[in-house]
Amino acid sequence: MSPGGADAFVFFGATGDLAHKKVFPALYRLVRSGRLSVPIIGVAKSGWDEQKLRERARDSVQKAEAKVDGATFDKLASLLSYIDGDYTDIATFETLRSTLGPAQRPLYYMAIPPSLFDDVVQALERTGCTQGGRLVIEKPFGRDLDSARELNRIILGAFPEESVYRIDHFLGKEPVENLSYFRFANGIFEPLWHRHFIESVQITMAESFGVQGRGAFYDQTGAIRDVLQNHLLQVVATLAMDSPSHGESLREERARVIRAMRPLECDDVVRGQFRGYRDEPGVAADSGVETYCAVRLLIDSDRWAGVPFFIRAGKRLPVTATEARVTFKRPPRAALGDDVPAGATYLRCRLGPDVAIALGLRTKRPGEEMAGQAVELVAHSDGRRDMTPYERLLGDAIEGRSELFALQQGVEAEWSVVERVVAEPPKLHEYEPGSWGPKEADRLTADFGPWYDPRADDDGRDA
Repeated sequence: MSPGGADAFVFFGATGDLAHKKVFPALYRLVRSGRLSVPIIGVAKSGWDEQKLRERARDSVQKAEAKVDGATFDKLASLLSYIDGDYTDIATFETLRSTLGPAQRPLYYMAIPPSLFDDVVQALERTGCTQGGRLVIEKPFGRDLDSARELNRIILGAFPEESVYRIDHFLGKEPVENLSYFRFANGIFEPLWHRHFIESVQITMAESFGVQGRGAFYDQTGAIRDVLQNHLLQVVATLAMDSPSHGESLREERARVIRAMRPLECDDVVRGQFRGYRDEPGVAADSGVETYCAVRLLIDSDRWAGVPFFIRAGKRLPVTATEARVTFKRPPRAALGDDVPAGATYLRCRLGPDVAIALGLRTKRPGEEMAGQAVELVAHSDGRRDMTPYERLLGDAIEGRSELFALQQGVEAEWSVVERVVAEPPKLHEYEPGSWGPKEADRLTADFGPWYDPRADDDGRDA
């Protein structure tokens, strides 16, 4: 643990679904790697005791791990304690203050609905728990710009900005971190990473599945709020940011790019809903919520002026894959008599579920004719050895490292980008499950060629 690391980890919502699916497996792995050895205090209102919480933790870890190391789990269990109490009852937080004992740098993790943040943060402050503490919160960070500002007002009334860690789990994914490293560690790309050489950028986040029983939640959210406003704008920022001077400035550079993004207008956005969505449990019969969105985004900076960023995300598409593709401009004239097609030179970054970085090039086709053919140079990585996002992000928060978390100004800038289309959504188009979404999205890229469709095979080459 670094000198500024947490000396206690408190997580609200300890008996919930997020804790079971993500938090306990992450804590187990942090104990296994030696990054976590401080008291872990779970808080919830479920009528549980410490023994039941430990049983829940064991069930969680057993379902997440192929093989559970008994000594590691025993160490995790020995660190666990539990407080059962209502988040609106000040006595819950007085008990927490007493349980923290001599801890001077507690880390509070909010695995609870945002509607409860106000009560919890104010109660922490009233009982003196915020002194020296840090706060980790989950998205969504508001539902629009006004609610995001109000949420930040509440949080920053009790914690300074440098002590607030806003989790966007996409930033904790190994492929997204690798995207940053790859850009700045390979000097051949930086001179080309400019509007003079790049034609366009496409990002696709495709999911072959639907809402998976979360219809009631999704019908209050939709694709723009769920993944565009946060995850995908952060991927754009990672692709487009200038070189950070050090690790801690990563999030400042990402926030700077997001502030330069031009706010979306209705003509920049196509929304879709897959046929059958309204029949899902929890979904309104007349729902106007999008399960697909496609946008054309511009960044008003010298580096990116005039370069379109095309982004799309959707459910019930042909594959599950997330991929970014940077397309370089064509040569100004034919190469030795061969006319190089548009889009022939590109950098393709597969961000999941498999991981690959590929450079698309042209080489001469064998034979007498001076004609070219497309080739890809592909580098794969073994994703089985990657840290999970929650292991990385919670570990960083415990150690006091903030570079993979979102800043207040960045979150508010994200909402500014989508504010108009959230307030007055464009027309909704129906699309067939298993298709690539509504055909109306094709107009967004019409001047730059088609959408590139990632395939579900190992190398992810275009279909």
